[in-house]
Amino acid sequence: MASVEKQARNGRTSWLVRWRKPAGAQRKRSFPRKFEADRYRVEIERSLGTGGYIDPAMSRVTVGEWSTTWLAQIQVKPSTATRYEGLLRVHILPTWQRVPLQAVTHVEVGRWVTDLVDKGLAPSTVRQAHRVLSLLLSLAVKDNRIARNPAAGVRLPRVSAKEKRFLTHEQVSSLADAAGDHGLAIRVLAYTGLRFGELAALRVRHVDLVKRRLQVVESVTEVNGHAIFGSPKTHAARSVGIPSFILDQIAARLEGQPADAFVFPAPRGGVLRLRNWRRQVFDPAVRAAGLDGITPHDLRHTAASLAIAAGANIKAVQRMLGHQSAAMTLDVYSGLFEDDLDQVAERLNDRAQGR
Repeated sequence: MASVEKQARNGRTSWLVRWRKPAGAQRKRSFPRKFEADRYRVEIERSLGTGGYIDPAMSRVTVGEWSTTWLAQIQVKPSTATRYEGLLRVHILPTWQRVPLQAVTHVEVGRWVTDLVDKGLAPSTVRQAHRVLSLLLSLAVKDNRIARNPAAGVRLPRVSAKEKRFLTHEQVSSLADAAGDHGLAIRVLAYTGLRFGELAALRVRHVDLVKRRLQVVESVTEVNGHAIFGSPKTHAARSVGIPSFILDQIAARLEGQPADAFVFPAPRGGVLRLRNWRRQVFDPAVRAAGLDGITPHDLRHTAASLAIAAGANIKAVQRMLGHQSAAMTLDVYSGLFEDDLDQVAERLNDRAQGR
């Protein structure tokens, strides 16, 4: 229980609220008016009774100070941590660095989002910055520093979905031919759906020529100039089939190589870097093949498109791409299944007509 005591000092009267935290330590707070002290006492008793007590001293920690604590405990890939640090430094801390956690309000977070939009930031960047702020405030809620997350439910700008580009078999062949010695990497990306980081991390021991399978167990990302190896994006290893028409090319590449060697190393050895590969190989091949605007990730979309056109069901495409669920695959590639819906309707019609 909390209590209110009258205090007189130097000719001034104040009202002191005393209470004990759930852990037993005593706290106190002074108010110039009795009705303010009484109202605070009621709030403290209610929060203590419902288990929602927030220690005022803990909630006075600033967002800047708390962001350091939050960054130290998050468990994400190094590339993600680097992105979070950048968003904090550039878009979050300039506004919130010195603001106490208890002073962050839903309205002010909304104004901050609007300011970012007005500055011309891309909607996706605004949403990412808001997500980082929301994540660190969510941890403050779990640590009983604030009662609720003031960033929750803030209206965010919409992100327009980028139109996906899918290559045909003929276009993949043209691009691979234009890439010269790197044509096999183009074909593997376009026919297996590997992410570039998964391709670059692929080692000889991950290739099973007998079963015609690639074991995707590792990925590599460049962070601040360093190649960082880790698990695939969804943290789940997967097995991907190798089309027979490129099996012999892969076998020739593996011949005489140690198990730990990269299947697709950099020209001078070591891990293949996306930025260098795009500048030296991929982008020139794209221009030579007349496919301006195509990116390496479009080859992953192409793999999904070609697989679906070949009759693969949604679960097979999900496993190939390493998506967490078939629902996610449908969200990304639902438009590619429209022909399937037409075929289903035709089959239902035939059955209803007794054919």
